[in-house]
Amino acid sequence: MKSLLGWLGLSFLPAAGGIAFPAPDYYRALRRPSWAPPPWLFGPAWTLLYTLMGIAAWRVARRPDGSGALRLYRAHLVLNAAWTPIFFGLRRPDLALAEIAALWLSVLITTLAFLRRSTVAGVLLLPYLAWTSFAAALNFEIWRRNR
Repeated sequence: MKSLLGWLGLSFLPAAGGIAFPAPDYYRALRRPSWAPPPWLFGPAWTLLYTLMGIAAWRVARRPDGSGALRLYRAHLVLNAAWTPIFFGLRRPDLALAEIAALWLSVLITTLAFLRRSTVAGVLLLPYLAWTSFAAALNFEIWRRNR
């Protein structure tokens, strides 16, 4: 796949979890730290992140040496998609914490692989790595406060 629209579409697939497992009442009922974002912020944040991810993947896809990095990218999307059903569907912040640790590692590895093929593509994934780091910290705090 070489088209930007194709990579954007693939990158937005994990968003289906948010549609399939909406749980604003569950999230509001959790004991969250004062630095937790309001629920309305997640949609715009993820829209921007998925867009940046899709552009980054498209840039790597245009390179002849991009196939290995794109395999990592596709695999990491599975981990991205798994977090929402675990946290909101199963309502298991403990399992979601383990899952987001694996996701964070996969984002880091993918970012490094993208950086080796395209500096711009790797840089485009840095906000996602930062957000995943923040989300992992938030997941930890929610787990700790709601055991």
